[in-house]
Amino acid sequence: MFSNFSFQQPWFFLLLLLLPLVVWLRNRRGQAQEASVKMPTLEAAAGMKSWKADLQKLLPLLRALAFIALVVAMARPQLTLKKEDIKAEGIDIFLAIDLSSSMLAQDFQPDRLEVCKRVAAEFVEKRQYDRIGLAVFSGEAFTQCPLTTDHRVLTDFIEGLRCGILEDGTAIGMGLATAVNRIKDSPSKSKVVILLTDGVNNAGYVKPLTAAEIAKEFGVKVYTIGVGQEGTAVSPISRRIDGSYVMGMARVEIDEELLKQISDMTGGKYFRATTARSLERIYDEIDRLEKTEIEVTSVKRYSEEFYRFVWVGICLILIELFLRYTILRSIP
Repeated sequence: MFSNFSFQQPWFFLLLLLLPLVVWLRNRRGQAQEASVKMPTLEAAAGMKSWKADLQKLLPLLRALAFIALVVAMARPQLTLKKEDIKAEGIDIFLAIDLSSSMLAQDFQPDRLEVCKRVAAEFVEKRQYDRIGLAVFSGEAFTQCPLTTDHRVLTDFIEGLRCGILEDGTAIGMGLATAVNRIKDSPSKSKVVILLTDGVNNAGYVKPLTAAEIAKEFGVKVYTIGVGQEGTAVSPISRRIDGSYVMGMARVEIDEELLKQISDMTGGKYFRATTARSLERIYDEIDRLEKTEIEVTSVKRYSEEFYRFVWVGICLILIELFLRYTILRSIP
């Protein structure tokens, strides 16, 4: 609250320097006028103490507090009420994430899918003013979440992703076509698809380059990410009757040439992620490349608060006068 306070005429605080001067003059005058009374003994006055005498000492304090309150009022305290109107030409972004069984490969810890989910959710949280959607694919594809600014709902969808909910395979063309179909009619000036996969296109009835041509036609930029280390990795090699996967060593195969063609055709860029850290850096780079231009109009309103201190000062003066001329009135 105090951080929102400002003073229009702060030089009035210089008047507070008068307080120590008044205290010094008062003490000096009191010492000069002090009278001595000769008494044969002070034993009769020993132990005598009056509550009025104690209360009498508060009168100068009340007057000093009243003076301070009035000085603060003269400095014109103002409460700043700040309002920001944010006009953002947001970028529409669609995530297309591979859910084929190979995404359970353990060359990432605990596996590729869990790392991709975490990094994608962190990316979504950074894009405060953008509409973001989610498409998933394996042997087929569907829209998990349409374009939305409710990023909490979107991150819930991302966290709930798992392999095995679709027919197995890697339909890159289907995944890209689904994302493009959802974003192509957007009125946004900038439309982006981030396609993440760890395999080779081997399913679906839409060819990846055909989907890329459609993206290019509608002005959709595609960033492609190939996930997986070089060589071999512990990956699902078969599936049991109960649906669980049998793990074994399998070769990492990513059609990098295809992913580069898709990104080049649409004005995007291809990335290869071989570690969790490199995947984070890739999303950071995409975040920098696709920055949202935001126009912020800041409106400041001020509320005058001096009257509160005026009332405090007046009340303290009235209390001091009341005590001085009633309860604490001294008889000459």
